[in-house]
Amino acid sequence: MAHADTPQHDYHLLSPSPWPILGSFSALVMALGAVHWMHPETFLSFMPTKSTLFLVGLAGVLYTMLAWWRDVVDESVHKKEHTPVIKLGLRYGMVLFIASEVMFFVAWFWAYFYGALYPTEAMGHVWPPKGIESFDPWHLPFMNTVILLLSGTTVTWAHHALLEGNRKGVVQGLTLTVILGFFFSCVQAYEYAHAAFSFGGNEAGANFYAGSFFMATGFHGFHVIIGTIFLLICLVRAYRGHFTPTSHFGFEAAAWYWHFVDVVWIFLFASIYVWGAGSVVAHG
Repeated sequence: MAHADTPQHDYHLLSPSPWPILGSFSALVMALGAVHWMHPETFLSFMPTKSTLFLVGLAGVLYTMLAWWRDVVDESVHKKEHTPVIKLGLRYGMVLFIASEVMFFVAWFWAYFYGALYPTEAMGHVWPPKGIESFDPWHLPFMNTVILLLSGTTVTWAHHALLEGNRKGVVQGLTLTVILGFFFSCVQAYEYAHAAFSFGGNEAGANFYAGSFFMATGFHGFHVIIGTIFLLICLVRAYRGHFTPTSHFGFEAAAWYWHFVDVVWIFLFASIYVWGAGSVVAHG
């Protein structure tokens, strides 16, 4: 006889949850806080600091994410409510999320190639524009490329170890991946700190180059940080024995996301750092 707690159907009947409304309200507060931070003269002039409202909303969003995902993990690991059909739906959801992220980066690549392929008079009809001293692609950018490619192999190692029931291999592979992700962020921060150009600029061409460069690589760096946190949570869950060879979608989702970050970086390195450097060789 089936256990009383075992679902007798393939559907997932959600319990009443405060997280959708709390997350939505927190996101609204964060958006209003961002507007006030950038334009404090518009409203809420009585706020003690410009960033107060934004930070309150951000705290609410982060708490909602933590609590909501904790409930999802509890549904899967302890309540055993995630049937094969539900897991398939979760996979579809992750695929669609990554597809939306792909289109997000397509927008930045589009902006970059718009300026690179058709440089205007303000850019001196050359790319990189006049006044821009680009990075040497075979220095820090190449180092970060090697780091990310290595991290792709270590997360794959952890995945295969999980499929084989090798918990020690899972922990070792994830630990190395998290360390490599942290190193990548450190190298990129150092690169930004030593860039020969800033986000803003007095000249239109230099400003366009810097804006497209920092937005494309910066958002990728943000995704690396998110992916590193994602994998760190998977590492903690692996220690606690949440994953089994037949039930580990949380780990799979993190691995898919990390491979997506790897692929985006390869395109960034090839187009922005190597091809986009032109004849200007770098800042050492």
